[in-house]
Formats: sequence, structure tokens, C-alpha cells
Amino acid sequence: MALEVYLDLFSQPCRSVYIFAKKNNIPFDFKKVSLMEGEQYGEDFGKINMIRKAPAIRDGDFCLAESIAIMMYLAEKFGTPEHWYPSDLQKRARVNEYLSWQHMAIRMHGSKIFWVKLMIPKIMGVEVPKEKMDAALEDLNSSLTLIEEKFLQDRPFIAGEQLSLADLVAVVEVMQPVGAGVDVFEGRARLKAWRDRVREEVGAELFDEAHQDILAAQDMIKKLDASKMQGFRPKILRLFF
Repeated sequence: MALEVYLDLFSQPCRSVYIFAKKNNIPFDFKKVSLMEGEQYGEDFGKINMIRKAPAIRDGDFCLAESIAIMMYLAEKFGTPEHWYPSDLQKRARVNEYLSWQHMAIRMHGSKIFWVKLMIPKIMGVEVPKEKMDAALEDLNSSLTLIEEKFLQDRPFIAGEQLSLADLVAVVEVMQPVGAGVDVFEGRARLKAWRDRVREEVGAELFDEAHQDILAAQDMIKKLDASKMQGFRPKILRLFF
């Protein structure tokens, strides 16, 4: 049985897994899971991932969730170049440091901006109070500043001279609010130069392919069937309000 990878490229972690697998020529069957339409709650997907989140993989009888765990598994199984997860103790520690930090920082703040600026007002018809929007932007900017000043500093990439899993996980999160119309690179030359280096190392065609849906999000939401999201409305509003 071929490796099955369950993805929705609207999702940042899904994009990181997709780019990693494609860049490393790992053969897989792309299984689309529409998170917006709640397909992760279907019976079939529940057999793959009881956590009910994408990405997830099935490799024969082995199923695995969580993007970072998935990429580490694929790196070991397929023997990807070691720059992704360096064997050097201190370089690997830099990767681990970023991966440990990002969940409750840039991931949370970038996702929140995407929802409060785009999804909640456009799909759910709920006006987001200005103070909520301002607070969300402040949190996002704090995380972006830390990426520049703490995790990058004067290095080309987070772990040093070469691209790693940390950069891949970081860049997909940084791109998420861009899909909501927020120019996160304005006034941030260091962040923009890093994004450009990551895009070049990954390959511009692959990078752009992976991000085409999120960058077209403002147009794509016009085509979404909002009625399919009404079941999530109370849960989503509780998360952000």
C-alpha cells in the first residue's frame, strides 16, 4: 500500500508536510480532507486520526498524526538530507527550540489573524471589535519580532547556514495572515529576505503551489458554502471571543 497523506493546504501544518514530502521526492497519495467542510469528523477519517486534525498519514497499517512527528518519521524512513534535522547537537537544539516555541506563539497568533480578519466576518457575518483586532495584531507582531530577533538574528536560516524543518514550519505560519490581507513583511526586511531564501531553497514553483490556496483565500471564501460551517460557529466564536 502506498503512503497516504491526508491534507488540506489551507492548513499551515499540512503545507509543511506537503512541501517536505514533495521536496524530498517522497512518493505518496494525496488524500484531500476539507477542514472547512468538517470532513475531519467523518467516520473514515476517524479511523486514520482520532484527534480529528490534518495532517495525518497512513503507511501500511501504521497511522500517525501531528505535522512535526510526521516529518521526522518521513525524514528517518526515507533518509532525507540531514540539514532538515541536523545531527550536530547545537544545530538540532536550535531546530528543537523553534519547534517547541512556535505552537503557542506564531501558530496561534497567525491563525487568529486569519480567522478574525477574514473568516469570521466574511463567512460567519460577525463583526470583530476593533480592540480584538488590535490585540490580535499586537500578538502577531510580537511573534514576528521574536522570529527575527531571537530565532534568526544574523543567520540565513534558523539553525544556521542551511534550511531545516524549523524554517519550513516557520514560513508556512508566517504566510497564513498574508492570506487574510495582512502584509507581515512590511517594515521587516530581515523577515522578507529570510522568506525569499526559504522559497528559493524549497523551489519557487513548489512553494507557490503549496501556498496558492491560502493566497487566494479572499476570493475562495466567496465560493464556500457557509451553511456547512454553521455547526462550528459556536465553537469558533468561543475560541476567539
